[in-house]
Amino acid sequence: MNSKIIGRIGIYAFLAVSTAFFLIPVYIMVTTSLKGMPEIREGNIFALPLDPNFSAWFKAWSSACIGMACDGIRGGFGNSLKIMVPSVILSVALSSLNGYALALWNVRRAELMLGLLMAGAFIPYQVLLYPLVIMTRTLGIYGTLPGIIAIHVLFGLPVLTLIFRNFYASLPTEIMKAARVDGAGFMQIYWRIMLPMSPSILVVAVILQVTGIWNDYLLGLIFAGRDNLPMTAQLNNLVNSTFGEKEYNVNMAATILTAATPLLVYLASGRYFVRGITSGAVKG
Repeated sequence: MNSKIIGRIGIYAFLAVSTAFFLIPVYIMVTTSLKGMPEIREGNIFALPLDPNFSAWFKAWSSACIGMACDGIRGGFGNSLKIMVPSVILSVALSSLNGYALALWNVRRAELMLGLLMAGAFIPYQVLLYPLVIMTRTLGIYGTLPGIIAIHVLFGLPVLTLIFRNFYASLPTEIMKAARVDGAGFMQIYWRIMLPMSPSILVVAVILQVTGIWNDYLLGLIFAGRDNLPMTAQLNNLVNSTFGEKEYNVNMAATILTAATPLLVYLASGRYFVRGITSGAVKG
């Protein structure tokens, strides 16, 4: 058999195994969420549901008990949106400005500043939790919506700044020089020239932030406060709260609902993500 054919078969076999590795858990989650508890108790997790229905999904969304409240995870969905939307907008906007300044303007000690940002990015954020608790408490924003938004923006800045800096550094500098000769200033060049050239890298930054912020559990649990707990924190409380029978179908449905938002965002803009990565996000 031709070596190229053998290699191709090997590649497809590896891809099939990798796909199954990720899809089998998803299959179990979906089928379990569509089963009733008598069918789940039979113990065959790979069996298709005999009488599929979405009652567990409706219960997970609106009436599942989390602690003493039986309102489902819909409140957590709203809280996650209130946390995610301003955090994404602020972190992407500030990072793009930082990257633009560090790449195309003669900022003094720009390399040092970028190095310090990257050093901050590689410090495990668990190490910073206690100092951040003290800092936000001193500022009076601990356990509030502005507090958790500020935390997500701070943690998003280093990596996003590097991404934007590398992207803008890959653009032809003649464009900016011509604009400066015509009298354009810092913000005019950024707003009228750089931003219209940056949709692909903006999509990369948005997807990274949406995924990271929506899937966050620890920061939301610590800094958001009881009234602003994100969907992930409510999911954890739901799974670990048991009144009588443990309803695995409801837990699986709640898990899928929690994971749906970043998944939909990626599916809607995945090709732009790949385009942005290849157009300068990883260039030095």
